Amino acid sequence: MDRTDPIIELKGVSFAYPGGPQVIRHLDFALHKRDRIGLVAPNGSGKTTLLHLILGLLKPSEGEVRLFGRSMRGEKDFVLLRTKIGLLFQDADDQLFNPTVIEDVAFGPLNTGKTREEALAISRDTLHRLGLSGFEDRITHKLSGGEKQMVAMATIVALQPEALLLDEPTVGLDEKTHKRLIALLAELALPCVIISHAFDFLSATTDRILTMENGRIVLDEEMRVHIHEHAHKLGSKPHRHV
Repeated sequence: MDRTDPIIELKGVSFAYPGGPQVIRHLDFALHKRDRIGLVAPNGSGKTTLLHLILGLLKPSEGEVRLFGRSMRGEKDFVLLRTKIGLLFQDADDQLFNPTVIEDVAFGPLNTGKTREEALAISRDTLHRLGLSGFEDRITHKLSGGEKQMVAMATIVALQPEALLLDEPTVGLDEKTHKRLIALLAELALPCVIISHAFDFLSATTDRILTMENGRIVLDEEMRVHIHEHAHKLGSKPHRHV
């Protein structure tokens, strides 16, 4: 594991939705420069809540969130650093809000100070990298679920972030697009936290897989996913493995 200062660090963070039980309980977590972490846990365990706490979309009831070594005290702090950490929402419709694909992808670069020409150039290059050339003028809300998911991913990549938080990124993707996303993440080689129930995807894109239990990340029962393959002459007949 990388021993440099963490990009993301949570110390003793707790959170509960109004009127509900605690979802996150005294959670500690750190993401370093070379970490590629998969997160697998049942629905309602707090995975998505965790990502939203990291970027200040939710406010912890206690504890500290630190990004790039800086303590996040309020919205002004988060605004300065959100573009450095790309968050893919679980539902692409929560991420896409402009009429056309090119407007959605260019929105981020424009808001980080790029000129219109620079933002459009970055957006076209990003769409090409994601296999979405020709999508520039497509109407966003008319795209299929898988297409929306990849355009949402493009809006993140166009920001040229330093880390990624991806919430169920393979939802709605066909096999070809699934493989393209794996190749893209390998090319980007960014530290990341990926929430997914697709173990084959996590096996291809992360170095370790953790889970959540009782509002905390379980660090001491790390899961490692691998594919077991074997062949034998009488494989069609009943047999026992010892």
